Amino acid sequence: MTNTDKISVIVVGGSLVGLSTALFLSKQQIPVILLERHKGSSTHPRAIGYTARTIEILRSFGIESRLPKAQWKGGPPRRIVVESLTGKWQDEKHWTPKPAGSKDGAKPKSQEDYSPVSGIASAQDKIEPVLRECAIESGADLRLGWKVTSWSQNDHGVAVTAVSSDGTEKQIEGKYLVACDGARSPIREQLGIERDGVGFLQTLRSILFRCAPIDHYLEFGYSQFQIEGREDGFKGFMTNYGERRWALMWNPTEGSSASENTMNEATQKDSIRKAIGKDIPDNDIELITTGEWDLCGLVAEKFSSGRIFLAGDAAHALPPNRGGYGANTGISDAHNLAWKLAAVLKGHSKLELLDTYDAERRPVALVRHDQIFARDDYQRFLVDREWKSKDAQILDDVAMEFGQIYRSKSIIGADENLPPAKRPDEWQGQPGTRAPHISLQKGGEKISSLDLFGQTWTLVSKDEAWRNAAAECSFVKVEETNEGEFSEAFGVDDTGAVLVRPDGYIAWRATTKPKDGVDSLREVLARVSCSVV
Repeated sequence: MTNTDKISVIVVGGSLVGLSTALFLSKQQIPVILLERHKGSSTHPRAIGYTARTIEILRSFGIESRLPKAQWKGGPPRRIVVESLTGKWQDEKHWTPKPAGSKDGAKPKSQEDYSPVSGIASAQDKIEPVLRECAIESGADLRLGWKVTSWSQNDHGVAVTAVSSDGTEKQIEGKYLVACDGARSPIREQLGIERDGVGFLQTLRSILFRCAPIDHYLEFGYSQFQIEGREDGFKGFMTNYGERRWALMWNPTEGSSASENTMNEATQKDSIRKAIGKDIPDNDIELITTGEWDLCGLVAEKFSSGRIFLAGDAAHALPPNRGGYGANTGISDAHNLAWKLAAVLKGHSKLELLDTYDAERRPVALVRHDQIFARDDYQRFLVDREWKSKDAQILDDVAMEFGQIYRSKSIIGADENLPPAKRPDEWQGQPGTRAPHISLQKGGEKISSLDLFGQTWTLVSKDEAWRNAAAECSFVKVEETNEGEFSEAFGVDDTGAVLVRPDGYIAWRATTKPKDGVDSLREVLARVSCSVV
């Protein structure tokens, strides 16, 4: 007889996005069961770069200090075009044509002007154990080695049947399900949700390996090597994952006759030698793992159906890129969805709040899809393809990381005519955007404005008079480090106020104090939170 467990939320898929979803929910006291068919992280680390925005999110849940040591910090990894690693090195290939945050070639602001943290490079298989540990500590029930065999939903909830690696079968009933089951998501396919985008690009072979004789090439500041321009037609890509691990990715049909059936150890090592451009002895090449994967650009036509939500690659399969638009986008999906599920499950908000997940996150994924193919790294794939955004304008890196705008019923004042992204200093506290980072004082110490926001609705103002109006949310009286900086960054005068959501996004602002401040705020909060009261 199949045993049945009951839970608030079921998460299917236990990689970065699934673990983040379970962590963010459990941190908000929402019971969650995560089902993952594997017992640990993939041998191939896949994602490696985590943007400053992702680190901000993890910091808001108190786990930044537990992240592993970074391979490097700051912006996108540097890439250079080479004929081979030991052969001719050509030009550096920039992710964005002009410096992030610049205008007309002007020197950009430093990272510290936009965020209290930096992005980091750390392999996915080093980040995932931290997320697992933190999720378990917060009360999440992680069931590794459990494969979902069937599921169903109705107006009241979802039911999942899963089988463990030892053959034990369980039925789990939940109020909601979050599908983080990858680009080929069986749940998305069974829901009949179609995808749109540039589409399938090619199938790539990947080999993860160690090779001590080539490690010193990292000393030149590059960690990615694009191999092309050779007489033999071989094209490939090499990147470093830290801990002396390298990955070679290439299409075996280009400049090689190797196939799935012939990719034995000897063939793998020969391919590595070809990419290196040197006859490296067998003993100096340590093969770790190999596999094939599809390179594609596809975004689901909707991110939810009934009580099931798509997140991460299940919602948007985007090519690996230096903008951090893959795993980071998925982690932000989880962040956006978790507080909304928590609000509904706790009885604070109506079901319509959950509709804002698709309204807010799908446009972000679409813009990121188009930005990937607007840049030189992937533009070549559009040469013989028809795509509606083929001539998309390249957006600023800082704008893409910190300044994409949300538009939904949970935001007041985000006009449809506004651009999809701008830098925080250009938005100046625009509702629908992430609250800007500035230096503030608290208890005689400097803090970031982002430290004021977490799992609650927060009203911030320099005017103490707003405190009485903020009876139904947290109130923070701003103490500036630099006079006038709050007003400039948030777009309000000394009597104005800004309402920030639990995810750190601005829901509403009063540029100056209205006469009916108390009633005005109460009505606004009820509207943007989809309050049940």
